[in-house]
Parts: sequence; structure tokens; C-alpha cells
Amino acid sequence: MRLGVLDVGSNTVHLQVMDAHVGARPTPTTNHKIDLRLTEYLDRDGRVSEQGVSLLLDAIEESIAHAKNFDTQEILALATSALREARNGNQIISNINKRFDIDLQILSGQEEARLTFLAARRWLGWSAGKLLVLDIGGGSLEIALGQDESPTTALSLPLGSGRLTRDLLTGDPYSSKSVSNLEKYVSDTIKNSLANSIRNHDAEKIVGTSKTFRTLARITNLWYGDATRSLEIDALVGAIPRLGDMSNAQRAALPGVSASRAPQIHAGAIVAHKIMEFLSISELEICPWALREGLILKWLDWMEK
Repeated sequence: MRLGVLDVGSNTVHLQVMDAHVGARPTPTTNHKIDLRLTEYLDRDGRVSEQGVSLLLDAIEESIAHAKNFDTQEILALATSALREARNGNQIISNINKRFDIDLQILSGQEEARLTFLAARRWLGWSAGKLLVLDIGGGSLEIALGQDESPTTALSLPLGSGRLTRDLLTGDPYSSKSVSNLEKYVSDTIKNSLANSIRNHDAEKIVGTSKTFRTLARITNLWYGDATRSLEIDALVGAIPRLGDMSNAQRAALPGVSASRAPQIHAGAIVAHKIMEFLSISELEICPWALREGLILKWLDWMEK
């Protein structure tokens, strides 16, 4: 059947339509992505502004129309950290579901980590052994560890590239003081928040998923000739100051970096470096499947029961 995943994230409203059935690999049919930057519409009280809500409704209406144009039979809708943390997030979700007759659900950070882990496990297979999966989003960093299809440890930290850029970085290029403050915040958060099972992981394969890791792999391949399917910490060490010296316009000219994401890639690189350094990861593999694929796979498993 043809399934759509509507992902309302901190950076984008992203519809991914796939042909999928039980026991088969989901096959992408079409993608429709709208750069919204929902967290930029939070007011001082942590509420999404009227303008932000209006733009969100327009984006969802456009995405649903796109799904119908491709004969999508079912839309699985999820919302992550931006609406999860907004003070009026639940009300916005309720209004969306009534208006569009969908079932948009807010995922917890742990649920995000678990679904992303499932996707990585199915992509890599059982022969990959014990997995450590990292995912840097716009609002949070998800980490999951385990031997099976469900991780034994899953957690979410407030270290998304969009959040950090908005809250801590200033200037264009960014000031050295704001970059230092960001680096300290990331280091302190990781040090104070990681579970012992993650600190002392014995993973046989370490993977990174989603846009930030994929983009960093492409940039370091351009500059240092590393493989685009992996990311080395040594390449990050070299890339971070180069990214920091660039303006947003210069970063937007890099491969895989859109104008809307250009301000965030420096913060994303710092988060990637700090978590890899803290966990003594010299290299990780890039996995093309992540949260949206994980949701499809979970839904198919449920349908099979």
C-alpha cells in the first residue's frame, strides 16, 4: 500500500510517501518538504505565535494535498521537539487533527530515538551486532543503544542544531565568544546527561542518521576526501573552524547545505564532534534510514499482528 509520513519537526514539515507492505523494503515514491523553522515563531512564553500557527496550517494543508495527488492511502503524522515543547503545542495538535481529519501525534524524545534505532537496525541487519545510533535534529539529539530491534537505552538531549543556533550563536560569521559558549554548553549537557550504559557502550557498529550527519559527511568528503557514507572525527576537527569562519551565505554554497540550514550546520558539527569525542568514536557510518522509515516499519509490524 502507499503510506505517507508527515513529520512536523523543528526545521521542516516533511512529507515522505512510500510504497510498503509487510515483509518488504519501503520504497520512496515522493517527498515534499517545506522549510518552516517553527521554533523561530516561539514567543517569550514558549508559545507558537499566531503567525507560526498560520504558516504551520498552510504547510500541513499543502502536504496533505500533495499526498492525495499521489494516491496516498494512509498518512501517519508525527510531531517532534518543536511542538512537544511549545506551551500551546497540545492545543495546536488538537486543532490540526480536527481541521484536517488526521491523527497527528507528539512523539517523546525517547520514542524518536527508538523508532530511529529500529530503522537503522532494519537497514543494517542483525549482522551489524550491537548498535549505537546518533541523530542530530533541529531541536534535539537522540541516542539509542541495543542488541535487538528495540534499544535497551534510548534518550534525547536538548542539543538540536536549530535550537543551539537560535539560543547561543550570534553574528555572521559567528562571534568566537558565542561559539565558545555553545561548545561549553554542549560539553556540559553531554557530561551531565548521558546514562552509564551509553558512556560505557560496547557497540559493534556506530551510525549517524538524518540530515545533519549526511551533510557533514558530504562536506568533509569535499574538503578531505573521506567517504560520504562515513564521518571521521579527525575530519570534523578540521571542518569546524572552517565552518565557523564562513558567513551564512558561504555555508549555503556548500554541497547539501540549503540557505535555510546554513546557519545551523556549524552548531551541528560541534554537537557531532562533542558526542563522538565523549564516547571515543573515531568514525561512524551514515545510515540512510531514520525516524520516518522507523515509523513506517513500526506501523507495518502492528498491521501484521
